[in-house]
Amino acid sequence: MAYWINVGSEANFRLAESRGWDLFGFKSTRRNQVARMKAGDHIVFYLKGLMRFGGIAEITSEYFEDHARIFTSPNKPNEDYPFRVSVKPLIVLTPGQYLDVREIGPTLEFTHKWAPEHWRLAFQGALHEIPENDFELIRGLMLTQVVSLPIPHKLP
Repeated sequence: MAYWINVGSEANFRLAESRGWDLFGFKSTRRNQVARMKAGDHIVFYLKGLMRFGGIAEITSEYFEDHARIFTSPNKPNEDYPFRVSVKPLIVLTPGQYLDVREIGPTLEFTHKWAPEHWRLAFQGALHEIPENDFELIRGLMLTQVVSLPIPHKLP
């Protein structure tokens, strides 16, 4: 099992929610990373611009390519997020519940690849594999924020 952080917009995160969490798409530049994703892997959603974690989903399929326009990028109008996986939500926070990455980012093992004053560089780019310990820390903190989990899924 692998654990991923997807760096993306709140708009695409909420779009996935509005679709019933049937799938999630990744940028055309991320084919090699998405191809490594497997059913059972987990994705933490980092909401760029807000510097917040918004939720966690479990991947339920192998990746596939689809160019139907679903997800958007205001800075790249031709980006269609063609590399996709089926997902199911495990934790979906409301905006008032989002975790502030500035409070936990410096403590993550994943961010220690950079000098302490530059830990934010860990959240550049679109997709990162992270250690299980980091995932469990983020998951645990999210669970303290949750008022209700998506139904009918059990606790992650």
